Amino acid sequence: MRLGLVLSSEHGGNRVPARYRPDFVGAEKALASHAGWDPGSATLARELQRTLGAALIQAKVTRLLVELNRSLHHPQLFSRWVRHHTPDERELILERYWRTHRSAVEAAVRAAPEPTVLHVAVHSFTPRWKGRERSVDVGLLFDPGHEREAACATRWIRALAAERPDLLIRRNRPYLGTSDGLTTHLRGVFPASRYLGIELEVSQRFPLGPAPAWRELIRALRRSLQASLSE
Repeated sequence: MRLGLVLSSEHGGNRVPARYRPDFVGAEKALASHAGWDPGSATLARELQRTLGAALIQAKVTRLLVELNRSLHHPQLFSRWVRHHTPDERELILERYWRTHRSAVEAAVRAAPEPTVLHVAVHSFTPRWKGRERSVDVGLLFDPGHEREAACATRWIRALAAERPDLLIRRNRPYLGTSDGLTTHLRGVFPASRYLGIELEVSQRFPLGPAPAWRELIRALRRSLQASLSE
């Protein structure tokens, strides 16, 4: 059975809207780092969208303004540069950026003509965390208790491993697929027969490294995802 496909990029940019630029004076280093965005994720999402013809919902504002991949109750929803704002101003940020993005992803899933839709949230992660190297090149995050979602992730992993046996491909690493995030939220919105949510995590050593290796990884991810969708 062919699946519909929706792509999203929650951390693809580190733009600060003009209204909030005074809040981020002196925060240039943080904005340029993984704290401010996911390097390479927007490029990867656009390449997948271009060749697979999927809907793509891409955010461009920095996650330090509001964390689009976290729920309203999460303590890291707003960074330290924004928490001083009044409740009304924070609500304005939520309305303009957080709700706009998440509602657009939900609407794209609803609009897909196929009976079952795979939502791939495209992210990247820092290869070194708290002084230790992460033994992951590509991670697929999903809910192991969601049978069809787990099967879809397994097909993609199998296809990617066939393309690139040299890669360290991991299930639910470097994060858990059931942790707070957009895919976890949408599993509660849609029935399991309609929605499959996978968060794709790629080590930033690829987009920040040699361009040929990055291009080859993009090609392998594109081909393997396409193969898994048509199985």
